[in-house]
Amino acid sequence: MIAVAGGKGGSGKTTTTLGLARALSRRGAPVVAADADWDLPNLARLAAETRSEGPTETGAGGPPPGADRHADGSDARTVLDAVRRTEPIRPGRSAPTVLAAPDTPRSVDAGAAFGALDGVTPEGAPVLLDSPAGASPDVAAPLRAADRALIATPLRRAALRDAAKTAAIARRLDCPPVGAVVIGETDVPDRVATLLGCPVLGAIPDGGGAPLSDPAVRNAYDGLASRLGETTAASGWQIA
Repeated sequence: MIAVAGGKGGSGKTTTTLGLARALSRRGAPVVAADADWDLPNLARLAAETRSEGPTETGAGGPPPGADRHADGSDARTVLDAVRRTEPIRPGRSAPTVLAAPDTPRSVDAGAAFGALDGVTPEGAPVLLDSPAGASPDVAAPLRAADRALIATPLRRAALRDAAKTAAIARRLDCPPVGAVVIGETDVPDRVATLLGCPVLGAIPDGGGAPLSDPAVRNAYDGLASRLGETTAASGWQIA
């Protein structure tokens, strides 16, 4: 399980979670992407808004007959549904299964939910957690549940400083960064890896207002998926 984390809101965590999940699916992996930012949940909404990019993102066979949908058009299966086995997770290999935040997040123990999520996903299925901002105390729950962190950050001084703090928090919570991905750039100075204390696995170009539909962005996430698949964090993943 990998927590996609960043220093502040707007660092590209949600887009990276979904872009990477789709890239891993294109490599044949049965991926689960879960919204772990329950105060500002937008992973399922982003998946719904960009659904035309690929197959329906609800796992093998699409949603169960008669499944409810949120007002934003996203499928109404949540992290809580998954861990309570309301809807068993059967991720397909053509599109990721996307899990939304619970409808009443403050009534749910987030740490317990994320900890249980790994146990109800199929063996060999990559699980990505779209985490809260690194400055938020809520980031501790997904970082404690995950095995490793992927740090997403723009190439701006303040953002890099906050990303370095997030990487340090992840290490303290026994979730060391497997690497970093720089958002909105094509070239990354060597000193960024030194600052964050982990390798830079990818650089995602600026895709404008609809980055996930941009071919260059899609190719960059494919490269990120390939390099992530070569790390020890991906050991046991079912990817081509």
